[in-house]
Amino acid sequence: MRFIGLSQSSLMVKMRKRELMEIKAIFPELDLARKRLSRVGGKYIGTFRQVDVYFKVKKGRLKIRNVDNSNVSQLVYYTRADVKGPKKSEIILVELDKKEGEKLKEILAEILGVRTIIKKTRGIYEYRGARVHLDDVEGLGRFIEIEFPISPRRKEEECRKIVEEIMEELEISKQALLEVSYSDLSDQI
Repeated sequence: MRFIGLSQSSLMVKMRKRELMEIKAIFPELDLARKRLSRVGGKYIGTFRQVDVYFKVKKGRLKIRNVDNSNVSQLVYYTRADVKGPKKSEIILVELDKKEGEKLKEILAEILGVRTIIKKTRGIYEYRGARVHLDDVEGLGRFIEIEFPISPRRKEEECRKIVEEIMEELEISKQALLEVSYSDLSDQI
């Protein structure tokens, strides 16, 4: 069997399913966030330019992400409740060779249609087992995200508590929390 326009040998590099407890908040002063992360012992991973192409789907969110200076594309499908505060996300992530990812993006755009394109510069930190993202999103503003993996060792409620503690340590205001994704914010403009 052959996939249209995609070579079988390099179609899928890696596929993972995972669950996260996460928040997203408006945070205009990213330098302040960097200082707070440094103060509490956050480990800087790097800064990356990302382009996410979101597709029109009836349930959840589907996107292909490309990162500058990477030879991998990521197909990401996720579902989560649109609520303020820590929320559980269920994610399927497929990593593809970038060339195959570009072909798949064209196919999905033709079949599903493109919902929006989000371009951002993302600083990534690790702190207390969480990933903390400092995002400067074109046309939308500056944000902070916390993602903490849910695992058999750490159940949902424990993960929620850790995310809330990190929010306190980084002084993230509950009033700044967002219910929605960048794609939803883009729809509102």
